[in-house]
Amino acid sequence: MVTASARHILVDTEEQCIKLKNQIESGSDFAEVAKEYSNCPSKMQGGALGSFGRGQMVQEFEEVVFSAELNKVQGPVKTQFGYHLLEVTKRTD
Repeated sequence: MVTASARHILVDTEEQCIKLKNQIESGSDFAEVAKEYSNCPSKMQGGALGSFGRGQMVQEFEEVVFSAELNKVQGPVKTQFGYHLLEVTKRTD
């Protein structure tokens, strides 16, 4: 089974998501930004979601996680929960 490990930041608006992405791309630490701004309980772990397989996350999120370049911030990704920035940290084939 293919699995992935990822971390994410969840916010309410696309504008905030883009602003945070720019901060990270300008050198801010992903985990620190997650701890400060994310609406998800995973923020306590710097946005880390651990390892998961297909079918465990919402479709929009999963499509990015199982196709995106590793260690590169992706997003905004809109789901029923809000807007995500996500970074795939590991993936098995």
